[in-house]
Amino acid sequence: MNNKNNKEYFMNKFKKVGLTALAGSLVAFAGHAGELTVTGGANMTYKTGNVDPVSNNSSKGLGTDKDVAFTGSGELDNGVTFTVFTATTDDQGDLTSGGISITTPSFGSFLMGHHSGAAHYKYDEEVPQAYEQISDISALVSTNKVGDFMDNNHITYTSPTFDLGGASITFDVGYASDANDEETADGKIPTGKGTSTYGSGQEAGVTIAYDAFKFGIYGAERVNKTKTAAGSDAVRDEFNGVWYAKYNFGPVSIGYSESYMDSGVSESDAVATTAAKTLRGSGGFFEGNQIGIAFNVNDNLSISYTESTETYDAQSNTKSGTEINDVDQEVEAIQVAYSMGGMSIKAYQMDLTNASFREDAADAKITEIALGLAF
Repeated sequence: MNNKNNKEYFMNKFKKVGLTALAGSLVAFAGHAGELTVTGGANMTYKTGNVDPVSNNSSKGLGTDKDVAFTGSGELDNGVTFTVFTATTDDQGDLTSGGISITTPSFGSFLMGHHSGAAHYKYDEEVPQAYEQISDISALVSTNKVGDFMDNNHITYTSPTFDLGGASITFDVGYASDANDEETADGKIPTGKGTSTYGSGQEAGVTIAYDAFKFGIYGAERVNKTKTAAGSDAVRDEFNGVWYAKYNFGPVSIGYSESYMDSGVSESDAVATTAAKTLRGSGGFFEGNQIGIAFNVNDNLSISYTESTETYDAQSNTKSGTEINDVDQEVEAIQVAYSMGGMSIKAYQMDLTNASFREDAADAKITEIALGLAF
């Protein structure tokens, strides 16, 4: 057999061995077929009112809110299930959230994602409402922002539910290597890594349910790379925290929540009483509480009332001779929702006092009516 024939002989043998090994590997790793589902909804809204703290000019407008979510799921031979999900933005031009979740039969679940699935979503603004959270009237409702810096790509672990004396207990812990509330693409080192203001973040929460009572407590912290030595004007790591309690009795649900946000910003950046404040930009603390009550009139109709008071505490009495006092931002909301299968009619009226934590801000009022369709 010449060299050419020897080469062809061994190549043919090699191909057969390779194909046999490939076929075996495909059999060994075969799993159950998964499925892909599409869900979504749309709200057609009419809104009127004003939230401008200075001009107090009223306006009105029509709008639409469209959400489409794609979810793929499957199961492995050992009982582990997985879910891959993503959702589009309102204009359908980009993705607003996404993640991969893996659930084990007995060791809890793991989730990696962005703008969805972080632990803080289970704890912020957890008071009953018929329609919208009250942060819909203002982005400066700090209770809604607690821990949201974990929305960058993060890993979150949720424990199985443990039974203790009749109570159900669940734990959540999470970690983000770059806690900045911005999505990081696959395999990409975030821009400015190593020189940005903030570094990694971590969060933890626990939920306890007993009969009709439910309690949750949560805390999150992220590294501030620019912090200074300890002192009255020190820049610190950021800490956010919140707790809530809810109780259901018959058709009525009541809830109360308290939140705290220390952005770690220098107290020299404290803002005067009559100036607008910015979360994580103005020195001092933001403390808030919410109380809500909801009543399910029947299977289709529900109404709710919510009050919120949040305080900007500058932690300083003066700045360059200007007096700085605590300022309360207050919100009151009445809401109603009526559902008819896949269609619903929802409305709220919210009143805002001291918008943007400005003591001289004009009172604001927003009314929204929405027709919702779900599929």
